[in-house]
Amino acid sequence: MKFLKKFILLLPLLIFTSCGEVYYVSSGGYTTKISGGLGLISKSQEIQLGKSYIPLAVEENNGLYPDKVVQNYVNNIGLKIAKYTPRKLPYRFYVVNTDIVNAFALPGGYIFINRGLLLVLENESQLAGVLAHELGHVNAKHHAKFMEKMLGINILYNILGSTIADKSYGQLLLQIGGLGVKLLSLKWSRDQEREADKLGILFSYKAGYDPKGLLQTFRIFQKLGKVDAPEWMLTHPLPQNRYIEVKKLIIKLRPKPNLIKDTPEFHKIKKRILSTKKSYDLYKLALKELAKKPSNVFNALNYLNKSISLFPNNNASLTLRALIYAKNKNYKKAVVDSVKACKIDNLYFSPHFIAGYSYYYLKDYNRAILYLNRAKKLIPQQPDTYYYLGRAYEDKKNYSLAFRYYEKALKLSNGKRGWEADAKLRLKRLEKYLR
Repeated sequence: MKFLKKFILLLPLLIFTSCGEVYYVSSGGYTTKISGGLGLISKSQEIQLGKSYIPLAVEENNGLYPDKVVQNYVNNIGLKIAKYTPRKLPYRFYVVNTDIVNAFALPGGYIFINRGLLLVLENESQLAGVLAHELGHVNAKHHAKFMEKMLGINILYNILGSTIADKSYGQLLLQIGGLGVKLLSLKWSRDQEREADKLGILFSYKAGYDPKGLLQTFRIFQKLGKVDAPEWMLTHPLPQNRYIEVKKLIIKLRPKPNLIKDTPEFHKIKKRILSTKKSYDLYKLALKELAKKPSNVFNALNYLNKSISLFPNNNASLTLRALIYAKNKNYKKAVVDSVKACKIDNLYFSPHFIAGYSYYYLKDYNRAILYLNRAKKLIPQQPDTYYYLGRAYEDKKNYSLAFRYYEKALKLSNGKRGWEADAKLRLKRLEKYLR
């Protein structure tokens, strides 16, 4: 009986282990194996989860970089390399608006590179090396393995508690949904970095890029680290032996003629990004003024006005200026800036919320609901959105919807939003209308 109980407990893990994907990647006479993990999360579920966190990644990094030429260039380079990866996913590559030197990936093939990293790279093969490295993490299923580990614990817990029949697989998957921020800043182990390096070298080489680009990027990061360690080195450990291992792997590859080291297009793109640097520097100065105690709103607005005059599509500056206007009850100006920022970047949560919030106080409830619903769709776990949807529907006398949104807001709140007491009073009042 004891053996039977142990077998029953281990059976799901034995089944899932047999279902994991295994790939072999060959290039230049070198072959490596990729283990797919336990197989607890299907490919479609991995894609869905990664896609759901794209707006959070955009929000955490001050929006997408607002230049379609830059976005298309980076996406095309990434897709060119992705063609040589074994996992067939809906790959998409984004440039986000922060000057932090970093790149990261989400489950399902969604890869992000920061504006700050593009500014320190010196040629296209370096860019290809970084994107290929992130593709290495995705193809080795490092994110999925992280989630499987968490999910596996939940499954075992439910088996031991004899409640597995009461919980659907989808509900269990939702339990790891709150790990979104962790997925954006996972710190990889040395073994995972070694695997991503190996795969990245092979992917970039197969795509026709000089694999030494990744080595050159390591050198750039090491130089930066002597002054101020780039974020990439915090999430991607870079010991000296990693450089040596990558160099040895490159030597093993068969010589290949006409490998791409650089292109004129890379330097045109970098020039476009450099042309907006002053505008973003002013945005950072505005943030510093607001961080002072007390905050200096007058100086912050001056910096933002200059920032936007230099680069009118600076959606980070437009959003921050809209927030200042909204906090100071200048709702008409807040609407102008936030709506413009929404048009520039439809994945950016903050301007959508500010637009909805400002329209509410302008008593334009239909537009308030429109933008708040868009904000809710982008980041469903933000409680303030539900509170203001409740206010808008209550003022429109749609008490049943108002009641539902107040309940949801309180359920999601951490108790420190500032409107909780008001929401509770409104719920009590609405109960009388709904009896």
